[in-house]
Amino acid sequence: MRQQFNQILVTPKPFVKWAGGKRQLIPILNEILPKTMGTYFEPFLGGGALLFHILKERDGQKCGISDLNSDLVLAYTTIRDKTETLIDSLKNHTKNYQKDSKSYYYSIRENNPRNAVEKTSRLIFLNRTCFNGLYRVNSKGKFNVPLGRYTNPNIVNEENLRSVSHVLQSRKVSIKCRDFEAVLDDAKKNDLVYFDPPYQPVSDTANFTSYTNKSFTFDDLKRLVKLCLKLDSKGCKVILSNSNSQEVADMFTEKKWRIEKIEANRSINSNSKKRTGHHELLIKNY
Repeated sequence: MRQQFNQILVTPKPFVKWAGGKRQLIPILNEILPKTMGTYFEPFLGGGALLFHILKERDGQKCGISDLNSDLVLAYTTIRDKTETLIDSLKNHTKNYQKDSKSYYYSIRENNPRNAVEKTSRLIFLNRTCFNGLYRVNSKGKFNVPLGRYTNPNIVNEENLRSVSHVLQSRKVSIKCRDFEAVLDDAKKNDLVYFDPPYQPVSDTANFTSYTNKSFTFDDLKRLVKLCLKLDSKGCKVILSNSNSQEVADMFTEKKWRIEKIEANRSINSNSKKRTGHHELLIKNY
């Protein structure tokens, strides 16, 4: 591996744009983080904004991160282990994209590489160049977002990829591909578990749950609520983000749950005028 001289000079941030990403809410989330915690668990990892914030602010923090999206989990482990090879691949994508963006984009979208570096490079390339930076797959697990309108997209952010790689290389950070319920086997008293699942729809047109080819259903939400109760009984600290939905609020009526309504923008709405003025719920048991 080549020497990574500037890897710790840049604050790590999400390397993909993800529906429901939490970068804009970091100041609010930071305010409610417990002063001390055991292990930090995040079972719906997505872009990892809060994870990177915690790793930057709390040196040596033990973290257990996971997601059911195998391509996303592969991206995290590939950035951790093969950063320089990945950067070279992304540079190649950039060069070819600049020659003929439309033709190249759709050829890569149809491509299905088996190599870990090329799979991750494809995911990042499509995320940086597709419409609205939206990750979405159909029922067959096929990425199906059209080309976006960008003049000069930042396909390869070398400094950030090296910085992300550096913090993920800590032996105190474990990365797994698994269902969210598996966290119950690992979490102990005083650990913090942050759940940021696909949100409960608040309207017929707001149903976006296609991060994997298995949509997050209402039954999954009920499973999640039961899991929160089990974690609470183990003495874990729990935070849950979700839409400003009465259905969700009604599931957390017990005294132990504190519900706060916060303002949040929707960065992936195709209509920029509809991205602001939204609210969502922050629910915690401490």
